[in-house]
Amino acid sequence: MPSRSSARLAALTVAAVCSAASAVVLTSPAHADSVRIHDIQGTTRISPFAGQKVTDVPGVVTATRTYGSSRGFWIQDPSPDDNPATSEGVFVFTSSTPKVAVGDSVTVTGTVSEYVPGGASSGNQSLTEITKPTITTVSTGNAVPAPVVIDEDSVPDAYTPEGDTAAAGSVNGLTLDPSTYALDYYESLEGMNVQVADTRVVTATDPYSELWITVKPWEHRSHRGGTVYGSYDSQNTGRLQIQSLGSTADFPKANVGDTLEGTTTGPLDFNQYGGYTLVASKLGTLHSGGLERETTRKQSSRELAVATYNVENLDPSDATFDKHAAAIVNNLQSPDIVSLEEIQDNNGATDDGTVDANQTVNKLIDAIVAAGGPKYDWRSINPVNDQDGGEPGGNIRQVFLFNPERVSFVDRVGGDSTTAVGVTKVDGKAQLTVSPGRIDPTNAAWTSSRKPLAGEFVFRGKTVFVIANHLNSKGGDQGLTSQYQPPVRSSEIQRHAQATEVNAFVKDILSVQKNADVIALGDMNDFEFSETAKILEGDGELWSAIKSLPKSERYTYDYQGNEQVLDQILVSPAIRRGCDFEYDSVHVNSEFNDQISDHDPQVLRFRP
Repeated sequence: MPSRSSARLAALTVAAVCSAASAVVLTSPAHADSVRIHDIQGTTRISPFAGQKVTDVPGVVTATRTYGSSRGFWIQDPSPDDNPATSEGVFVFTSSTPKVAVGDSVTVTGTVSEYVPGGASSGNQSLTEITKPTITTVSTGNAVPAPVVIDEDSVPDAYTPEGDTAAAGSVNGLTLDPSTYALDYYESLEGMNVQVADTRVVTATDPYSELWITVKPWEHRSHRGGTVYGSYDSQNTGRLQIQSLGSTADFPKANVGDTLEGTTTGPLDFNQYGGYTLVASKLGTLHSGGLERETTRKQSSRELAVATYNVENLDPSDATFDKHAAAIVNNLQSPDIVSLEEIQDNNGATDDGTVDANQTVNKLIDAIVAAGGPKYDWRSINPVNDQDGGEPGGNIRQVFLFNPERVSFVDRVGGDSTTAVGVTKVDGKAQLTVSPGRIDPTNAAWTSSRKPLAGEFVFRGKTVFVIANHLNSKGGDQGLTSQYQPPVRSSEIQRHAQATEVNAFVKDILSVQKNADVIALGDMNDFEFSETAKILEGDGELWSAIKSLPKSERYTYDYQGNEQVLDQILVSPAIRRGCDFEYDSVHVNSEFNDQISDHDPQVLRFRP
């Protein structure tokens, strides 16, 4: 399987097998003789022999990796010790295609190192390896050590210990407690031959031939077969990434709710894109769970339907317009207002100063008409070139689509990329000073990030204020399997500042008109239980409508086996108190291997 060259960051840290990495090598002149694998692995995450040369380490080859930049093989000691904290397997890094075969009994002389996928700055745990090896084959055709069975009974319910405060929160120096903590349990099996059986898929196959399963069928199960991430303390210990040592062409194209029937067996590896990973030499057989894309109900004539949809870097060269249009028309039932995120300019990632997106938007509108939907009108504001983050040259922005047969947009001139929208009082009611307008676009909170787009709409004579958002991404946050526990979420600093700005603007509206209908929606890049959401909600100025759903249905995104909320629709008290709203997260993308965006759209229906 080829290594990844790039990937998208969403809710937790992402990374790639065989990507740029660093090795923690503790330089030492020591030379160790008669060392076995469990001695090398030790009882902590860092080998006591790191940086030392070891001689004639015995083991049986359990698997080989012949692709990518991390070529080598795994060996396992067929004569284990009696300490459950010490792994009996280790990866031997050869850099070129290994010349050994599964079943070979070998001895390996080389240097022990701690390889950190993604580099030390990523905060990731390290993988203990033997590097610069000299290999001697003792015999061939030996039995491979029986795999350790990983199941719901073997994996502890607690996820990880807290890191050592004297080591900046790192768990690296802590003695492993595999009977108490899931991450310690997986670490105690690092490099060993392991097996799972009859497991349910909880993240669909991605373009890099990876999927996620759970060995705990009832752990925070969603109503559609996934595993819901509902708090920072419920990381879901049964999740495990699955890759294959075989051809990518043979890797199963799985959706959430499918099962890998039978056994999946191979060494337990660690990589930047998800941490502990079963790299399968034998894959189970895919059995479809029959998951289908959801369709929401049509709004009534008196209901205003407002939706948000991240269309993932859409530009005119993409081949997904028809599918996005079908999702909007058929699955979302043609909402009256659609807030689109990640609309790119007319030439996408070409970085030549182009900022207009009229070709992108009109191509989508035409596709919606062709799919049987309404002829939407639209409003947006072009960003300053290369100032709003996202793909370089892409100039992503939020766009309002609206059905002029159902809703009207109040145009108030003067809004541009650097002018701040304000709130005035006219005849006792709130009005925007410009419409569309951007919220405080020159504020440092929006540096290299999308500025919120505010617009004033009228439905059946009632004014509705809509704020389209795409807050700072989670890029740079440490992953759940980080060596630092709890992980550092550095991206929150900017996102909190942005949430403060949005909440302050909503306060301005409500201070003028306390019963105003205000909706703040979009890709918030944070969870409904996060501090970001709390800042957005403030003292009741807004409320995240996804919390009207049962906890097992709260997700808009599926990442590393965790179904989670990134996209939200927040409503003002007048909408919430009316108790006649309905919120729906419409699952058309996140659970499927053939997704056209990594986000699910959401829709809110209410009577202004």
